[in-house]
Amino acid sequence: MSFNILAIAQAGRLEHEAILLAASLRHSDPDFAGTLYIAEPQPGPKWREDPRIANRTRKTLTELGATILPFESRVFGSDYPNGNKIEALAALPDAPFLFLDTDTLVTGPLSQIAFDFTRPSASMLRENTWPKVELYGPSATQTWKALYDRFGLDFDSSLDPTQPRDYWQRFLYFNAGWFFHESPRAFGNRFLSWSREIHDAPPAELVCQELYPWLDQITLPLVVHSFGGGRPGPELAALDGSATCHYRTLPLLYARESDHAVGVLETVAADPRLRPVLRHWGAFKRMVLQGEGAKARALFDRADLPRREQVIRNTLKREGLWVR
Repeated sequence: MSFNILAIAQAGRLEHEAILLAASLRHSDPDFAGTLYIAEPQPGPKWREDPRIANRTRKTLTELGATILPFESRVFGSDYPNGNKIEALAALPDAPFLFLDTDTLVTGPLSQIAFDFTRPSASMLRENTWPKVELYGPSATQTWKALYDRFGLDFDSSLDPTQPRDYWQRFLYFNAGWFFHESPRAFGNRFLSWSREIHDAPPAELVCQELYPWLDQITLPLVVHSFGGGRPGPELAALDGSATCHYRTLPLLYARESDHAVGVLETVAADPRLRPVLRHWGAFKRMVLQGEGAKARALFDRADLPRREQVIRNTLKREGLWVR
């Protein structure tokens, strides 16, 4: 089945990450039959500065086969840029889609993954970031159940019964780095509506909870569950595996990702058509062109990485190798 890919680009780091995403898709999946849409927020009252990408980026992305997709930010904008992935869905043609965070490399053929777009799912590459349970409650179970109840969803069927009660992995919780469905219009409308309701009128159980920057990841499992989806099965193992690498930052990519992922980065980065544009990105200049990525990589044993990402980040910062 042919499907489209959606990613977000705006002025600054994301526009350069979008170039790497587009170039890696072309390199790793030359037979991809869908369209890569790079959604670009347009200036408006929700943005304090013009969010549009540079003309040189626009030209490069188009040459790589991407389609630039302008969209209006009517709800989020500068106050919550993560909301771009929610609002951009309304601009996408209503056909099966895979959303990818822009800080993702395509490292294998996405076109060979056996998606069931009628059963949405999302990335399990997450940590215990939300909710933060206070000493006197409410518990994690009470917090999540209040959200399911708010939207008329069956809470119990979303749980992983193999996990202990109130343990964070018992609950349906995703990283919003990738997700998919058969209809961006239906999925996006519900994602936006429920995100706004959680933000504007959260259940009482959320009164002590931080909603930013987690709002998309709070709402996403509710939307996935409401459309009959859930945790990804083994047929999707290539996502966050052999077919995609959600690296987050270039220092983290060099520190912890596979030799293959680093090889894909450096292969596409060697393209002389891309370097004049990518050198405007400070992290690329330092990590790739000036070789500091190799220094970051030498600090860690990929077979024995720290369990928490923050430990890796702190080490990179201490060595002066943290740059975005």
